[in-house]
Amino acid sequence: MGPRRQDDDTNGKKGTGTATATTAPEEPPAHRSDPHPTEDIAHRPGKPSPTNPDQRAAGKPSETATATTAPEEPPAHRSDPHPTQHIAHGGSGEPSSTGSHRPAPEEPSESASVGSGPDERVAAVRRFAAAGRRWRGARLAGCAALLAVALTGGAIALGAGRAPATVPAASAAVDPGVLGGGDLDASIAALQAHLRTQPKDSGSWATLGLAYVEQARTKGDPARYPQAERALNRSLALTPDNDQALAGRAALAAARHDFKDALAYADRALRQNPYSERALSSRIDGLVELGRYPEALKAAETADTRKPGVPVFTRYAYVHELRGDVATARRVLKQALAGATSPGDIAYVAAQLGQLAWNQGDYRAALAYYARALAADDTYLPALEGRARAQAASGDRAAAIKGMETVVSRYPLPGPLVELGELYEARGAAGDRARARRQYALVDAWIALAKANGVNADLDTALAAADHGDKAAALRAARAEWARRHTVHTADALAWALHVNGRDAEALPYARRATATGYRNAAFLYHRGMIELAANRRTAGRASLTAALRLNPGFSPLGAAEARTALEATK
Repeated sequence: MGPRRQDDDTNGKKGTGTATATTAPEEPPAHRSDPHPTEDIAHRPGKPSPTNPDQRAAGKPSETATATTAPEEPPAHRSDPHPTQHIAHGGSGEPSSTGSHRPAPEEPSESASVGSGPDERVAAVRRFAAAGRRWRGARLAGCAALLAVALTGGAIALGAGRAPATVPAASAAVDPGVLGGGDLDASIAALQAHLRTQPKDSGSWATLGLAYVEQARTKGDPARYPQAERALNRSLALTPDNDQALAGRAALAAARHDFKDALAYADRALRQNPYSERALSSRIDGLVELGRYPEALKAAETADTRKPGVPVFTRYAYVHELRGDVATARRVLKQALAGATSPGDIAYVAAQLGQLAWNQGDYRAALAYYARALAADDTYLPALEGRARAQAASGDRAAAIKGMETVVSRYPLPGPLVELGELYEARGAAGDRARARRQYALVDAWIALAKANGVNADLDTALAAADHGDKAAALRAARAEWARRHTVHTADALAWALHVNGRDAEALPYARRATATGYRNAAFLYHRGMIELAANRRTAGRASLTAALRLNPGFSPLGAAEARTALEATK
């Protein structure tokens, strides 16, 4: 979403443009390494920026090689971030698997092959989404159950355990150092085949585990995370404390929004290999998502020194964006894009630039960057989603709805589902209200599935339910998430949940905290303005709403209109 959405400029440091398969808040869909967390960070002035991501700093050791053999290496993909905006971007509460490794790994069964499994599961999601569009509201509860059954059944059919999925992602970045490029499902099938003949290859088990994390993100399917956990645990059982598996556990924990565990595993991995790109990236994400912004900035600087490249650059940019330093964020991302060579990296970084432009209300630039991302990879879901949002903000609602329907049919996550529902409501054609309700019901279905698979979905619940569901449940979820981590996103979610429950005096300090870092987010300003008006702070409320609309006049299909109505009412 969350949850999204980091790199900075450094004194003439040079790095590669290779992206890793870290999760991030977060990031977003298709194929790339998603390094985008969803929170704020302190800014250290004068930090230089990377200039040529084609060159790696001399004298830096490379990451430890894995045990997979060249012919068996599956193709690579990039993990997509975003922070997102994180759909979610909180702790799963699932106990750490440390110390619970199996003494002897099981060989992957034939049923664990992904030859047809993933396609069947994607088809199940699509059938459910189509059913949700056709069936009447009274059938939605049954639809939600069908979604959970369909996806869980798919997990069972694939064999091997699965794990929760929380990151809205869509990337296919597995491990650029191990996998060479291509289809993620085919990569997993190749690894499974290899492990059936070489079951004691701990490096391949680690790579397979991370590939499962990415597959879960790509499919938007939380039911795949337990499978990732098993593979990573097998790797650790074979080779205790190997940095590749520990970094994979960090990525898995972050995907489940268990950021304390993500940070702990990243730190363990870095003790084994201080130059692990994935662990360095996960460490930044964990600190950001825990609200430890000054530490996150230092971690980003350290990562830039040790392993400069697209994953670190994008995180560094996000750290500065959260601080309100949009100019540095833009400059770093442009430098990363200039040095990107693979279609995955180009699509990923261009989409990040599109998101940054959209946040600032520059829709023309946003559409241009999304077009560049889609020229590199026309299936990259974060770019398709971002383009639809920019089209809606630009007034092309028909194209926006069509685009978001495409995204939701392939990637039914809370963020796109809510956006599509609000686009229907804003259009107001015959049947649109029922269509919107169906999208919101699908959000509930996804959240239920995520929770069933160990994912902490409290932030998703709070954000969706506050406007389109059970307001009391939204407040409970927001309080629970705030108890785990104090970030700008959790502060905003708690403030808004308190507001919709009529507790504006209590909400105001949280709304102020959400905007205190300088992060330029129109939705945060809108929430703060509405809370200020409700708390009888008319002048402050008008100023916040005006600032929101000046920054990004199309920040929300419904919220922007409500902000204008509120301003008119206070004249």
